[in-house]
Amino acid sequence: MLEVFFTPEQRKLKQEVAEFVKSVPRQLILDMDADKIKFPYEFVREAGKRNLLGLRFPKKYGGRGLGWVEEIMAVGEVSKLGVPFACLYSMVSIVGEALNVFGTEAQKEKYLKPIIAGTQWAGEALTEPRGGSDFFGATTVAKKKGGYYYLTGQKRFVVGAEGADFFLVFAVTNPGGGRDAISAFIVERDFGVEVRHVYGLMGCRGTGTGRLVFRETPVPEENLVGGENEGAKVFYRLMVPERLVSGGMDGARAILEIAARYADKRQAFGQTIRNFEGVSFKIADCITK
Repeated sequence: MLEVFFTPEQRKLKQEVAEFVKSVPRQLILDMDADKIKFPYEFVREAGKRNLLGLRFPKKYGGRGLGWVEEIMAVGEVSKLGVPFACLYSMVSIVGEALNVFGTEAQKEKYLKPIIAGTQWAGEALTEPRGGSDFFGATTVAKKKGGYYYLTGQKRFVVGAEGADFFLVFAVTNPGGGRDAISAFIVERDFGVEVRHVYGLMGCRGTGTGRLVFRETPVPEENLVGGENEGAKVFYRLMVPERLVSGGMDGARAILEIAARYADKRQAFGQTIRNFEGVSFKIADCITK
């Protein structure tokens, strides 16, 4: 993002997030990439302590009541740590959007507040083994019996499959209903969610990304987000932060800075390699593009 347009308050926030990023232990990053750490709880808790999660959300729920510019700017700074950290950091904005817009007051108190504080974590369960991210092709079903919905099916590539305390799960409640076929649910891990497999994704290890299995998993009806068969509305809404924050990924800038520093230190033929046009032109091209 072009800092020349930032207000003094936005510059201050950017510096605040940058200081947090610098405080993240280098060893944590290395251990995550080596698959020694499945989920970085300390990163989540520290971000919450510094009140850097869910910046857009109302102050009454622990947010700062800021805007999209601040949210995307913060994601950009965090992404300098690598894709896993940016992905985790933005999850509060994504799942939190559904809770903030469609959740009941009780749901906001029980689920939104804790993820903004960093004392709990949430995952989004959308993609399925057979249909991929085809939202209306979902095969996970939820059947209502009494005061509960019973979920059966699988979701995969769920960030926080290992690590999250609850998940925003989309399941079919009205087969053949077209756009009105799916509902959204808050499913706590303790409801009986099974983690089948945690993926070792290259470049994105350490986020606990894996597959979830639901076998007649009971979910109380008060955990329905929005109305029954209105999951599409929830889905479209949470796609807004999911797409916007992806535009704030600033990892490429961090890589460029590393390359530039290396070019200033590396010696060859009696001078730094930055002095060679073959290197300096490439760095200049990266900056301008």
